[in-house]
Amino acid sequence: MDDTTFDDTLIASALALAGTGGWRAVTVPSAARAAGLPLARARQRFPSKAAILLAFNRMADQLTLEDTPEEGTVRDRLFGLLIRRFDALQAQREGILAVARSLPFDPCTALLLLCATRRSMRWMLQAAGVPTAGPLGELRVRGLMAVWGWAMRAWEKDDSEDLTATMAALDNALSRAEQAAGWLAGRGTVKVHAETPNGEDLGEPATEQ
Repeated sequence: MDDTTFDDTLIASALALAGTGGWRAVTVPSAARAAGLPLARARQRFPSKAAILLAFNRMADQLTLEDTPEEGTVRDRLFGLLIRRFDALQAQREGILAVARSLPFDPCTALLLLCATRRSMRWMLQAAGVPTAGPLGELRVRGLMAVWGWAMRAWEKDDSEDLTATMAALDNALSRAEQAAGWLAGRGTVKVHAETPNGEDLGEPATEQ
């Protein structure tokens, strides 16, 4: 079994266990045993339980970026990318929901995932052709994190097979972001009044010369 297959198998096992018994009860050894994987190799590949989530986040990014849209507006491209990312989460829905429920009681993991999400949203912007360098680029990243957080809350409650509510929430959030002058199009003035998933205001207008 190559490393990629090993990792995929252990991640799927861990999230399946989380979906039935909660994320707090999952350990790397328990996930390895449930999947019939050797513990020594599991320890080598995943030194901590948080490493499982970070690896899953990277996996979701990889699946999303395999088919990067080249046509359409920036908003269209971002919509396509983020929906693909939700499709990746949907495959492990119950496990991801269990992880989300545990985060208020695990601030260290919550911070790690926040940083991972920030990196992911930077990748999504760059894949859509949006510059992310400098202060304005950082504001765009924070704005897309707010968009993702809004849509993520809808996804957590969306039990439809085609993710109708999630797509509607994402479309609405991107529309609001698009109305912030220049945030997506890269024009000179940017004004974003949205909140990150933890309620932080994104702040006052920023300008780029």
